[in-house]
Amino acid sequence: MFNEIKSLNEECGIFGIYNSENASQLTYLGLHNLQHRGQEGAGIVSSDGRQLYQHRDRGLLSEAFADPNDLKKLIGDSAIGHVRYSTTGRNSIQNVQPFLYHFLDGDVALAHNGNLVNASSLRNRLEKHGAIFQSDSDTEILIHLIRNHIEDGFIPALKKSLNEVHGGFAFLLLQKDRMIAALDPNGIRPLCIGRLTNGAYVVASETCALDIVQAEFVRDVQPGELIIFDQEGMHIDHFTTQTQLAVCSMEYVYFARPDSIIHGVTVHNARKRMGKLLAQEQPADVDIVIGVPNSSLSAASGYAEELGLPYEMGLVKNQYVARTFIEPTKELRENAVKLKLSAVRGVVQGKKIAVVDDSIVRGTTSKQICRMLKKAGAKEIHLRIASPAFRFPCFYGIDISTRTELIAAHHSVEEMQKILGVDSLRFLSVESLIKAIDIPDAGESPYGGLTVAYFNGQYPTKLDDYEQGYLASLNEQ
Repeated sequence: MFNEIKSLNEECGIFGIYNSENASQLTYLGLHNLQHRGQEGAGIVSSDGRQLYQHRDRGLLSEAFADPNDLKKLIGDSAIGHVRYSTTGRNSIQNVQPFLYHFLDGDVALAHNGNLVNASSLRNRLEKHGAIFQSDSDTEILIHLIRNHIEDGFIPALKKSLNEVHGGFAFLLLQKDRMIAALDPNGIRPLCIGRLTNGAYVVASETCALDIVQAEFVRDVQPGELIIFDQEGMHIDHFTTQTQLAVCSMEYVYFARPDSIIHGVTVHNARKRMGKLLAQEQPADVDIVIGVPNSSLSAASGYAEELGLPYEMGLVKNQYVARTFIEPTKELRENAVKLKLSAVRGVVQGKKIAVVDDSIVRGTTSKQICRMLKKAGAKEIHLRIASPAFRFPCFYGIDISTRTELIAAHHSVEEMQKILGVDSLRFLSVESLIKAIDIPDAGESPYGGLTVAYFNGQYPTKLDDYEQGYLASLNEQ
């Protein structure tokens, strides 16, 4: 399916609430504000203090819960929810989260955002020892690891298991009487905590999900933390203290909603600073500046403001395009661009245009946009990208895990310029990206507390199962 015109997608969004009336309804609202993080499936598991209740289905949140009774049956004062885009595992109902497991010593529900880089080797090991998997999602691995250590008690078993999985991960677990949140040692995927006026705690992938349920922001979950919510309140623990902040920079560049705040940085403000710094580094002799809807609009406004140029709406996004589950081939991605974007002829005709976009991945979308603008009468097109060139894969929860599909991995800027059919092409530097985001609690973490591996190849973790293929890809032309 093509749920974003770039065909660059985040794995999922998670939301949980503990000890509040209408928990499942509030979880539904929270997931609504996280819908941009995944549109292939949605689910909620609730607890009434005695047992857990589940509903999940494929499609958008509104499609998965099209029958109002599906939400009403999720009774209880605690719940966790999930919206999914598959980076590992097929788009099938078996892979839609939260997963719910029934054990003699109590039920457990599990939701996950991110990707485990040692999932294949762990799964092979577990299967050799008799584990039976119900899905092909890497998320299920954690519950099997927990069961291997369960004689130590659930929390000790969970801690041991979290130290066995590697990569970028944010986990939410729900038992009948408590909710648990855990974040990887680098905090690659975002996770935050809020609180309702009734004292109930909320955990979400982004602060925009706190806003819709009117929860007050409390804090970000920090790398290596294990946080337990129960009748006595919030308990902060750790499964490891060997941590170093490395938030995924693409959260700020593209994935997160502009009104979200991640580690003290408002996403819109970071994107606008990216645009301003891009203008300083890579100005263009143009008449107007336009942005590619929607995630590039903040950067485009900053670019125009810095150069004192008119900022115009030269591209319009159709918000009501029907969804499809067809595999996103090159041809279908091209059609998706035509369906989702239109050029405003009266704005671009006869003009020299700076087109500001947040990133270039495969190049398909950029090429189609430039053709569209040329056809609408643009005199010149100068493409400015408010992030560095995407030359290396992401192994932490973005659906780009090989270099073969990255146009910047195989072509120079000059070659890309010709392929895309633009008059000029320029990117933001890694240094300016870090400066624009400016995480206040980065401390001594390298690269300003960010993961910028997609641009410079410096990964914050070992690559485990992906390493051999990745190293081989570096030798490919």
